[in-house]
Amino acid sequence: MSVDLKNISAAHFIGIGGIGVSSVARMFLLQGKQVSGSDLSVSKITTELEKLGARISQGHGAKNIPENTELIVYTIAISNNNSEFLEAKKRGLPVLSYPELLGLISKDKYTIAVSGTHGKTTTTAMIAKILLDAQLDPTVIVGSFLLDEKSNFIAGNSDYFIVEACEYKRSFLNIHPKIIVITNIDNDHLDYYKDINDIQSAFREFVQKLPKDGTVVCNPADPLIYPVIEHTKAKIVDYTSYPKAELSVPGAHNLLNAQAAQAVGDIIGVTKDKTLLALSEFKGTWRRFEYKGEMQNGALVYDDYGHHPTEISATLSAARAMFPNKKLVVIFQPHLYSRTKILLPQFVESLRVADEVFLAPIYAAREKFDPAISSNTLAKLLSDENIPAAAFTDQNLMVQRIKKEFSDKNSLILTIGAGDIYKIGELLLSATREEKTF
Repeated sequence: MSVDLKNISAAHFIGIGGIGVSSVARMFLLQGKQVSGSDLSVSKITTELEKLGARISQGHGAKNIPENTELIVYTIAISNNNSEFLEAKKRGLPVLSYPELLGLISKDKYTIAVSGTHGKTTTTAMIAKILLDAQLDPTVIVGSFLLDEKSNFIAGNSDYFIVEACEYKRSFLNIHPKIIVITNIDNDHLDYYKDINDIQSAFREFVQKLPKDGTVVCNPADPLIYPVIEHTKAKIVDYTSYPKAELSVPGAHNLLNAQAAQAVGDIIGVTKDKTLLALSEFKGTWRRFEYKGEMQNGALVYDDYGHHPTEISATLSAARAMFPNKKLVVIFQPHLYSRTKILLPQFVESLRVADEVFLAPIYAAREKFDPAISSNTLAKLLSDENIPAAAFTDQNLMVQRIKKEFSDKNSLILTIGAGDIYKIGELLLSATREEKTF
């Protein structure tokens, strides 16, 4: 279906609370378009959109779609029998998935697409800062809030479009890239992909979308990446050939992200000095080892979005390096039944570095309940490895125990996971709170 976004004055977003979908909703609002949407729950994201003028409903229903709606945008996480999706079809409204909409936006832009299993959000944000500081006026869509901009969308007037390119369900194949960054490739989204070969096939197809004068930025020596790029006609730039930058954000993984960002700056023509200065001033993004505050008795509280064992290992290693003398207390919320079940041994290994592990119930997201796996399973395996761990179904009990045992200045408390676990950190930091349960 052909859609001219310039002629759209009112759009409805199904799953507007998603970090990707919300960025485009924000773009529409800034362009003066009428925006409505729905999501299963209220969040910081939906609240911010409402402040900008969006009308958002909690829960899905056909009645949520205004009569004057001219376009429906939906997250690929919804099912085909979603009531709003069916209503849109019934009305004959143009319907685009979020990835399809990204494709329309990128079609006439100089698109820098940042892909990879891990690190793409931070790398996207680093590249954005480099181009913004160089006054190249890019448009940016990133999978988190940029701390400087307090937004996941930046409206630019140049041809440069920096976008985080997600591989889930091969979404990134809708994008029209001029530069592709591949940070790394790992086993993930195994509820969709069969195995690592299947994942590589998606990245290979993505690289094939590059024009002959395009560029792929990657580590070509990585055995999981080389098969993806070996037949490309585009130029290959090895980001590991760039120097390690001085960063204010911790972690060896962020040094690699910064090398990839340097490579893009170089390709674009930003001077080395400007690039390194921008990276040195980079403050990070929302929910990426983000400092949340200090508890009354001195414990530090950080939050991170990591939900894959590789990401958890990187974050916990960075925390250990930054605070070597503190007790590391991890509050982890597994994300998806399928991911937890398939990668269970790897989760145990990644959490091994913690001094104490508290587990919230699995965040189901798009999946149906699976009685074969639970946080109790992970807690038992951790305990069997002599890693102190406990699973909680009542967040009040979890918070009370942590406040009682780990609120002093010797503790570093890290909430980690892709769901709503960050709220636990907020409860720990608040003097008074409403009693709530998961």
